[in-house]
Amino acid sequence: MKIAFASFLVLAGTVVLLLTFGRLRWRAYTKAWRTKLDAARRPVFAAAFAARDLDHLPAAVQRYLRAVLTEGQKSVTAVDLDQTGTMNLGETAEQWKPFTARQRVETRGPGFSWQARIAMMPGVPVFVQDAYVGGEGVLRASVCGLVTKADLRERGELARGELMRFLAEAPWYPTALLPGQGVRWSPVDDHSALATLQDGDLSVTLLFHFDFEDLIDTVRAEARGRGVGAAAVAMPWQCRLWNYAIREGIRVPLEGEAAWLTPEGTKTYWRGKITRLHYAFAP
Repeated sequence: MKIAFASFLVLAGTVVLLLTFGRLRWRAYTKAWRTKLDAARRPVFAAAFAARDLDHLPAAVQRYLRAVLTEGQKSVTAVDLDQTGTMNLGETAEQWKPFTARQRVETRGPGFSWQARIAMMPGVPVFVQDAYVGGEGVLRASVCGLVTKADLRERGELARGELMRFLAEAPWYPTALLPGQGVRWSPVDDHSALATLQDGDLSVTLLFHFDFEDLIDTVRAEARGRGVGAAAVAMPWQCRLWNYAIREGIRVPLEGEAAWLTPEGTKTYWRGKITRLHYAFAP
């Protein structure tokens, strides 16, 4: 009995040490990418919001920016936010798992680093890093920080998809959508407009739809690369946003979801809400 108990203690201690090592290893990995993100920062232009600068924009975009910003609002240079929600990990059947995440955005990278912890089962988290840094897309997933399940880095289709994510999430940092910040707007109708963002050789265009309160409720890409097995298949993708509230003087959506629009129907894979949001502003 004593031998069995001692063996159990040794095993338990080994598991604890491995899990601690995995967390520290993952923390070092994400810290390195955060350092790269900070290093890729560029100067911020149009330091403050002025309604008179919007006259050449589509009418729907003008109404939106006036609804979420106040005159003299300084440009956001960086955002730190925390999220909680669920992710659907099933390829065919629904397999929703809870997650928590922390994200850093540099609006004039442009770039972001999203670090999530997905609870696959009690005591077995999967750590995920999703990022766009210096024109490079990054996606890495690791079980407990010990067993790597995905490790992708490229400047091609993955980077393009991550730049789309940066643009789609701009309602969390809407000064990035102002004139002079790199986004070009084209009118579609009274409640829609196309936004194009170029970073180096990459250029992405998304369709923004505005509701009857002049707020962004849907953002859509006609073709974004989705991982299907070992291949990336281009298909429509959209984000829905709601529950707008004032945070540090800016009106932002606190809840949302993301989905693939497959031939079989809408495949929602992310639902979340913002639990903490903090801005850094231009001087």
